[in-house]
Amino acid sequence: MDKHLTHPIFKTLSECANQLGVDAYVIGGFVRDIYLGRSSKDIDVVTIGKGIELAELVHQQLGHEAHLSVFKTFGTAQVKINDLEIEFVGARRESYNHDSRKPIVENGSLTDDQNRRDFTINALAIGLSKSNFGKLLDPFDGVNDIECKIIRTPLEPDITYSDDPLRMMRAIRFSSQLGFTIEEKSLEAISKNKNRISIVSKERITDELNKIILSPIPSVGFKLLSDTGLLQLIFPEMMKLHGVETINGKSHKDNFYHTLEVLDNVAKKSDNLWLRWSAILHDIAKPATKRFETDHGWTFHGHEDKGARMVPKIFESLRLPLNEKMKYVQKLVLLHLRPIVLAKTEISDSAIRRVLFEAGDDVEDLMALCEADITTKNPNKVKRYLQNFELVRDRLKELEEKDKIRNWQPPVSGEEIMEIFQLQPCKKVGDLKNALKDAILDGVIPNEREAALAFLSDKAKEIV
Repeated sequence: MDKHLTHPIFKTLSECANQLGVDAYVIGGFVRDIYLGRSSKDIDVVTIGKGIELAELVHQQLGHEAHLSVFKTFGTAQVKINDLEIEFVGARRESYNHDSRKPIVENGSLTDDQNRRDFTINALAIGLSKSNFGKLLDPFDGVNDIECKIIRTPLEPDITYSDDPLRMMRAIRFSSQLGFTIEEKSLEAISKNKNRISIVSKERITDELNKIILSPIPSVGFKLLSDTGLLQLIFPEMMKLHGVETINGKSHKDNFYHTLEVLDNVAKKSDNLWLRWSAILHDIAKPATKRFETDHGWTFHGHEDKGARMVPKIFESLRLPLNEKMKYVQKLVLLHLRPIVLAKTEISDSAIRRVLFEAGDDVEDLMALCEADITTKNPNKVKRYLQNFELVRDRLKELEEKDKIRNWQPPVSGEEIMEIFQLQPCKKVGDLKNALKDAILDGVIPNEREAALAFLSDKAKEIV
């Protein structure tokens, strides 16, 4: 394995460990990624004692380019140099109280440290000391699990997941990220211990959930979350999409699996986390708006509007940011049907302008979401829908170049309206502003100042 430790940092680590007379090992994700053929800039070093001292000596050897952080309370330290982050910790033995995932920590051996790891693929270690430099220590056959693409716990999975329930989310995340299968006993243990997730903070859960959402095929992770019962506990609004109801022989589609298809479709085109969240939430209000009408069958009238109003509460519950990211998702959920309507009908300039006006700079993302929403298995329908969307895209581009509606600012401001018509702030000012906006979007007047002033002069006679 020493052929994988060619970076000069490993020579420095080895020399410093020998100088202090301590055994040191590279452990965890860096070693796992060697076998996965992935590069990693995060290096975890475990020592048998003197973890902080080793970090301080390494920092001293690397000179002023390196930055040292010491966390004495936790017995850990970090050295950053260029694009590398090296974490140092003494080998530990851990035990847990039932109501907390924070362990009681004692000094331990390398074996103790490997036993406490979450999965066999993360328990691999490579020696750094002179006597064992480059030697692989793999007590749980983690290399074979990597080759067989299996997620398995080093110890009894019931204990591993009960001790630290976040590991259940991590197991599903690794399965989704790497395309690995969770070993059967381990999967059963997740279902058995699912209620233990309640002792984990929402922030930590959502951090893992976001990593699942950003994985190559996110539906893999969501199906596992659903099958194990975790999704019902951490994101019940999404589980409500599950299921099919039939009345008078008419059924609606399973909106849970439809949503996962849309999410996977978006994932093929974009790494934008918030566009992926828009895919997850685009139909979130369908259960609340579902109705059966004798003449029309199943309807979900207004689900886009209600869904947009649900977004802030869901973001708050999951501890997602309540800022422009949330507003972006809310906007796409609200508008996600609009291009579909445009693609099915004769496209008026007015309708195109309104989509440009409301979507602004996010119009391309809106179109990407709409295309991802095509989940029919009929290839002729898919082809027709995509061709129609291309027409919509062309019209969007054409009208934007002509009318400059995207991120539109009125050619006459509210302050100017008050000054021209000698008005104080009042409803009439808002009415004039809205009338001007509608006139431009409907193509009644061009998006130009002189035309706007003339229009306002006439409109004021009705309103003021």
